[in-house]
Amino acid sequence: MSLQEFEKIFQDKVDKDIRIEPKDWMPDAYRKTLVRQISQHAHSEIVGMLPESNWITRAPTLKRKATLIAKVQDEAGHGLYLYSAAETMGTSRDEMIGQLHNGKAKYSSIFNYPTLTWADMGAIGWLVDGAAIMNQVPLCRASYGPYARAMVRICKEESFHQRQGFEILLVLSRGSQAQRRMCQDAIDRWWWPSIMMFGPNDDASPHTAQSMQWKIKRFTNDELRQKFVDVCAEQIKILGMTIPDPELAWNEEKKHYDFGPIDWEEFREVINGNGPCNKERLAARVKAHEDGAWVREAALAHAEKRRSKEQKAIA
Repeated sequence: MSLQEFEKIFQDKVDKDIRIEPKDWMPDAYRKTLVRQISQHAHSEIVGMLPESNWITRAPTLKRKATLIAKVQDEAGHGLYLYSAAETMGTSRDEMIGQLHNGKAKYSSIFNYPTLTWADMGAIGWLVDGAAIMNQVPLCRASYGPYARAMVRICKEESFHQRQGFEILLVLSRGSQAQRRMCQDAIDRWWWPSIMMFGPNDDASPHTAQSMQWKIKRFTNDELRQKFVDVCAEQIKILGMTIPDPELAWNEEKKHYDFGPIDWEEFREVINGNGPCNKERLAARVKAHEDGAWVREAALAHAEKRRSKEQKAIA
């Protein structure tokens, strides 16, 4: 068959919501797009452990500490699921991690901001994980099977993280004046970076149209961002706090909340490595990888020794 015939069969399957599996034929551009997206998603989960692990030893109670440890552990698991999904496309984990460490691969810009107070754990859970859920639930229906199946468990766990974060802010919002100020300050600092998590506006996004055609994405960046704003604008009322956007207002005609302009220059600066914590985050990941080299080497040696014994037993 010709390339055009293969492409037609592929697109017909996608249009009919038939999952694409690793051994199926797929366009090179589809494979490349998925490897880029899944690996960057995996990198974001792993790097995303750093801002929160910073507060494990300073959590206010033993319960909070145990819950935060569990959350950080979940994020590590999400990264492993996603690296495994990307490996089914024919790229190695070492290659993906190498691209992260040399700066070729990106991760979510949100994780390049500092966590200054305990309230940041709440803001990250409510806003950052909330934005992640808005992005990721549609991925459970992505056209590529291994990615979609990995997202089912990830989204279930992220929903707990989001509720955990909101509960932290709720407790602070009902506390002392100092705690209320801490709560509002964290929301002020994390709101706009969370809005940016959905990526550029649709008219400036180079991948959205093609990803929509391939059903890797089901909604555009702007559609997801609007849903997120609508949800948060109502939830903030429960906290008795305010969203740091003077232009936020309900639009009766559109049945959505209007919101102010996004500082895309800040977004570009952070993406290009000039955010508050870019160098710190990458240095921490490289150091952890290098410090853990002996563990990987020992595991490989053990696996090789076991394989050798099994081969001898068979012989």
